[in-house]
Amino acid sequence: MVIMTRIELYNACKEMLDRSGIDDSQFDVMCIFQDVFGNKNPLFRPQEPVPEDSRELIMSLTERRSEGYPLQYLLGEWEFYGYPFKVGEGVLIPRPDTETLIEQILDYCRKNGIQSPKIADLCSGSGCIAITLKKELPNAQVTAVEISPQALEYLRENVRLNDTDISIVTGDVLSNELCRSLGSFDIIVSNPPYLTGEDMRELQKEVSCEPALALFGGNDGLGFYRAITQLWKKRLLHGGRIFYEFGMGQHGAVADILRQNDFIEIEPRRDTAGIIRTVSAIYSPDDSPKYRDSTVQV
Repeated sequence: MVIMTRIELYNACKEMLDRSGIDDSQFDVMCIFQDVFGNKNPLFRPQEPVPEDSRELIMSLTERRSEGYPLQYLLGEWEFYGYPFKVGEGVLIPRPDTETLIEQILDYCRKNGIQSPKIADLCSGSGCIAITLKKELPNAQVTAVEISPQALEYLRENVRLNDTDISIVTGDVLSNELCRSLGSFDIIVSNPPYLTGEDMRELQKEVSCEPALALFGGNDGLGFYRAITQLWKKRLLHGGRIFYEFGMGQHGAVADILRQNDFIEIEPRRDTAGIIRTVSAIYSPDDSPKYRDSTVQV
């Protein structure tokens, strides 16, 4: 039987990930150690021997990570905006970029004194957007719409995990019947699939483990933006806003789609890396100036 100390096992696992080209091997191994040992500081006693079952589990998880399997799926849970979310095969992994979308919505509500908005989260996935908004805006009425049976399982589990009360609707966000049945909203938010056909052919190994249903947005990546904008704009209450997340470089095209559908006050926002990541806009179908907006020049 091989006996290894915690620091010896840590170094061996880090070396395995380094050889596999994992960018942040130190972070990934530490996450695995924290998960297995149930301790935020698993190297506090570096010379402590590791039990055989723990060693085998850590080595197995590290080996799968070295093969490109997502760290988040290995751990089964990931943090988003300070809240825990269960994740696994069949659901998109919550990403820090999406926190920009949360911040933009919360800033809008704070600025306008909105405390109890009616919110629809389209293509909800794990529910990270819908649940976080409900946690941050306790008086909001939040509806999460999702079509994938696998994602819906995680969505329901995450609602329970975070002790939130939101409405979950099973269905296709591109269904006219479903759209009409849900009434009207102050805020419609969506982080829809936005990868292009070329993107899908060139996916990194770990991203390819995530569901294509949550990734592919048509050949140019904009199919959902066109369809959702056209279908759901009339579900916005007077003065309400739509909020989108999109991929790098898609801001100009998404802004054009919004303009073509009579949206004004188009406001983009950059993520922490300086990339234009989200946008919000007001539906204005009357004779008001439709092209008055604050969009950056694109």
